[in-house]
Amino acid sequence: MQKPVVYLISDSLGETAEKVIKAALLQFINGQEYELIRTPYVEDKSRIRQVLSDAKKDQAIVGYTLVDPELRQFVMREAVEMQLEAIDIIGPMLEAMERLFQKKPRMKPGLGHQLDEAYFRRVEAIEFAVKYDDGRDPRGIEQADIVLVGVSRTSKTPLSQYLALKSFKVANVPIVPEVEPPKELFETDPAKCYGLKISPDKLNDIRKERLKALGLKEHANYAAPKRIHEEIDYFETVVDRIGCPVIDVSYKAVEETANIILQLQMTTR
Repeated sequence: MQKPVVYLISDSLGETAEKVIKAALLQFINGQEYELIRTPYVEDKSRIRQVLSDAKKDQAIVGYTLVDPELRQFVMREAVEMQLEAIDIIGPMLEAMERLFQKKPRMKPGLGHQLDEAYFRRVEAIEFAVKYDDGRDPRGIEQADIVLVGVSRTSKTPLSQYLALKSFKVANVPIVPEVEPPKELFETDPAKCYGLKISPDKLNDIRKERLKALGLKEHANYAAPKRIHEEIDYFETVVDRIGCPVIDVSYKAVEETANIILQLQMTTR
């Protein structure tokens, strides 16, 4: 079977189209079996015609996000003429909202990428997550919206960054038996702290892979079952002392864990 090709046409960056197309593609094929060709900042019909012509040669599917109804209709007509499968990703939503709100949309591409207050809040949150990553400075615990607590390799850093993209200031604290956690951890609001629990077997697998990636022997103490059990037991005593929620991340993606935390955040507000 020929490798599927998908063309994305957008009057902005094309991120919306890419996310929707990828989500749909994953229901049929994995991420290595297709090619995405994104064409951003499209403003004229000649450029659209060229992209559609290329898509025709590649026997591709076309997804497009264009706020201008004239350009959307043009894509639709051209695609029909060329016998191309083209999907209008944003058009039906715009038209439904126009009927609901009884007003015309702004017809301004890229509004989601304007440098507004939300953008700067997100940047600030990302900088905060970097500054207070891995317990570097315990002063960040009190300032944080969310504090993650866990042993090494429980995805504290990627989870911090993911939540930062949602504009939450996140600090994370590693739990090591030989090191007393910072006193700030026991003085802050336990409702904003989250323990990241993991099964010993899963942690053992993860740490072995980590050692391999570093070119070290997988039998090092870092991945030894006895050491792992000691760390997890110590983690349990710490989170019990804090009195915070605990999430089992053993078989969860970062996004799944983040969604659980965000839901818990909403219930405690």
